[in-house]
Amino acid sequence: MKTGIYLSYKGLGANLLHLSYCHQIAKKHGPVTIITLCKNLEEALIDDPLIEKVYYLEKYHKKLTNTFKLSQILKEFNFTNLLIFYPSLRIYLSAKLAGIKNIYAYKFFKKKNLHLVKAAKSLTEKFLNIDNCQTETNFVIDNKKIDKINSEFNNFFKIVIGAGSSGPTTRWGSANFAKLANKLNENGEYMFFILCGPNEKEIENEIIYNLKKKNYVALSDKKISEVTPYLCGCDMYVGNDSFGSHISAQSGKKSIVFLLDSPRAYTDYSKNFFRLVPEGFHLNDITHDTKANPNLISVDNVIKKIKSLKN
Repeated sequence: MKTGIYLSYKGLGANLLHLSYCHQIAKKHGPVTIITLCKNLEEALIDDPLIEKVYYLEKYHKKLTNTFKLSQILKEFNFTNLLIFYPSLRIYLSAKLAGIKNIYAYKFFKKKNLHLVKAAKSLTEKFLNIDNCQTETNFVIDNKKIDKINSEFNNFFKIVIGAGSSGPTTRWGSANFAKLANKLNENGEYMFFILCGPNEKEIENEIIYNLKKKNYVALSDKKISEVTPYLCGCDMYVGNDSFGSHISAQSGKKSIVFLLDSPRAYTDYSKNFFRLVPEGFHLNDITHDTKANPNLISVDNVIKKIKSLKN
């Protein structure tokens, strides 16, 4: 029986949030095929033996009129089981037209206030017929890649500076990250891996320009497969809610995440997340529309959190 998983998310972080469920399904039904709207997921999961294939769905995923064309794509995979981790009648109808025998999906028209972790957990439990499915998993990477990072930066405490993110309202800001690194450098031997996307070089450059020491590695020009060893080999992640925090947390690393405009659901699944919210806000107050002032998370409070977790 061939099992497919449909992840209707463009962001790499949102896709990786579902990795535990992919793993648990694969352990029972064999390596799974993931259909995704994310360009980089295949490269991120290149070393994972539980993922048979990652198919990037570039088109036919938006309109109701694309239902038949999507069904033709799904039919080519010859799935027996398909789990749709998204509330979409259109995707469900496409799967039906493709002749897939067993289809599991979220309740239709329930996108608003969807808790990604609870919904994914419930769907997986239903499919696997289990009571309490794990939300944590281990990100899989060739150990030789991590060994290379560790040997190169053996004498440093390695922190991923997660300065990039999905949008401006979710970012702590380059000035804060530079100030953080400079203050940490006053009392310790650190190496900073500056994580920004290829379209975020301005943020990366602003941080680098304001650093007093040159103890950093800039990652913006590297491919995802080249970035993942730094995320898995670090000692800690500190930064915005981004794909980097998910990989670090799934690698067993303590990950300090700033929630400015991201619901807690994105980080509810792992004990390795340590969430900081703006002063005056409660964790449950943060939504996609909060747009909180990033400076309400002070550099001094971040340093306190780093030191408490480091010791």
